[in-house]
Amino acid sequence: MTSKLSSGAGDNAANSVAMAVLNAIQNPVVMVDEAGLIAFANWEAEAFFGASASHLSRYKISTFIPFGSPLLALIDQVRERRGPVNEYRVDLSSPRLGQDKLVDLYVAPVSSEPGSVVVVFQERSMADKIDRQLTHRAAARSVTGLASMLAHEIKNPLSGIRGAAQLLEQSVEDDDRALTRLICDETDRIVSLVDRMEVFSDERPVDRVPVNIHSVLDHVKAVAKAGFARNIKLSENYDPSLPAVFANRDQLVQVFLNLVKNAAEAVGDRQDGEIMLTTAYRPGIRLSVAGTREKISLPLEFCVIDNGPGVPADLVPHLFDPFITTKTNGTGLGLALVAKIIGDHGGIVECDSQNHRTTFRVLMPASKGITLEDAPFPNSTGTTR
Repeated sequence: MTSKLSSGAGDNAANSVAMAVLNAIQNPVVMVDEAGLIAFANWEAEAFFGASASHLSRYKISTFIPFGSPLLALIDQVRERRGPVNEYRVDLSSPRLGQDKLVDLYVAPVSSEPGSVVVVFQERSMADKIDRQLTHRAAARSVTGLASMLAHEIKNPLSGIRGAAQLLEQSVEDDDRALTRLICDETDRIVSLVDRMEVFSDERPVDRVPVNIHSVLDHVKAVAKAGFARNIKLSENYDPSLPAVFANRDQLVQVFLNLVKNAAEAVGDRQDGEIMLTTAYRPGIRLSVAGTREKISLPLEFCVIDNGPGVPADLVPHLFDPFITTKTNGTGLGLALVAKIIGDHGGIVECDSQNHRTTFRVLMPASKGITLEDAPFPNSTGTTR
């Protein structure tokens, strides 16, 4: 790693500490000198620009960002004002950096290096994950209150309506019996909907143990192949070295059955329809666990990917809100329940959708000190370890 933070031999120890601190920051950080060259880049910046710090130091910052980017004007502004400047939602998308590179920028002068500035990039994808997680939890809480109200205020009157319809059915003509049957069927449908919503009002702590995620996904895959996805290709790309996830196995089965069923419905009758299940270990972001002060990382990534038509762009930000659905007869509670369950586990779920590729990505914490070999569940081949 290259650094021009200082040049005296007596500053080596201070440089080492400063570099260690900068490398520990989970955001890309670069220092741009007076000539516009990249004088320093932390590890996250190397990953962001796709090049080593020694390679970056040979070029100006303008080499790596799109032509006419607001970042160059911000750097000039900071040099003139000699004060920090923030800019939000700056698009740095380019063939070099990749698509959807939306970032927040913090640019500040370096007092000990005249003309030099420090640039901190915060990728909006990370900030949006946090925003979406908070939104999903708030939505789940709103459904919780609604479910409690419905259970008390609606189910009892519905029971009376159904009972009255059954009594009428015994005394009406055959031609009218279809109407009383309709009343019973519709009240049953409403009660079923309320029952589904009552799941949201369950505030008991989740009973969690180390779980082999591959046994969960294999179980979901077997259920899908035997039923709703029997004519769809189901493939997998698992990381066999993945540690166990700290979770409730039954609830994980519920989550991934819901996601795979949605994927199967999206694929429909396409001849080349395919659903892929993937697992991977990724550097996770740190989030607070609901109800505690503990912060955990979310390194475990589980994805359900389909090649269906995709989710409309205007619907993606609200996909996990209750009563939002693209299905003709859907209730819009399935994905809201997925968000609640994953949120109760301290994780997040998100959706990335493009034409013919939709990815539902679940990020969850690992079980501390437990590997899949230690997890007391079947492995990915379906045999018990």
